Amino acid sequence: MSTGAAVAGPDGALRCPWALSTDDYVSYHDEEWGRPVHGDDALFERLSLEAFQSGLSWITILRRRPGFRAAFAGFRIEKVAAFTDTDRERLLADPGIIRNRAKIDATLANARVLADWAEGDLDELIWSHAPDRAARPVPRTLADVPAVTPESTALSKALKKRGLRFVGPTTAYALMQACGLVDDHLEACVARSAP
Repeated sequence: MSTGAAVAGPDGALRCPWALSTDDYVSYHDEEWGRPVHGDDALFERLSLEAFQSGLSWITILRRRPGFRAAFAGFRIEKVAAFTDTDRERLLADPGIIRNRAKIDATLANARVLADWAEGDLDELIWSHAPDRAARPVPRTLADVPAVTPESTALSKALKKRGLRFVGPTTAYALMQACGLVDDHLEACVARSAP
């Protein structure tokens, strides 16, 4: 039975156990997850993909990420904000993405809200909720990794207050993990950054 501790991969390096569940995860885990992401468009992409992931496995989203990027104009906020009803219907029929009406509508609505923000506002708002890394315990096993934190709850509330949708506390925490606001790589993981 797995203890949720770091596991040696085929190359002998210790990684978070989830990273070894499929080959597609290894490079995502090693090169992206937990690495700082800045820029409004880049953060809009991550926020949108985390919302699409809600209720699904991340691998489903990761494997369809090229399709999402093509369908949503590279997640450029200004372009997505200008999508029409015809674009919405195109998205609802696109087999390269998750064709969930509520999630598609939320992504389009979020782009329209964000298009009215000043450049850098999304980046500033999200990163203002990054906890002090030195004050956080380093996770030793998966059991030490939370699904929600006070910071993710506060980020969720701040995003909702500004008009964004599909941004609950769990989605907000997944965003924080994916974009490097927190480093939830396990203590023994090769991808863990230095404190």
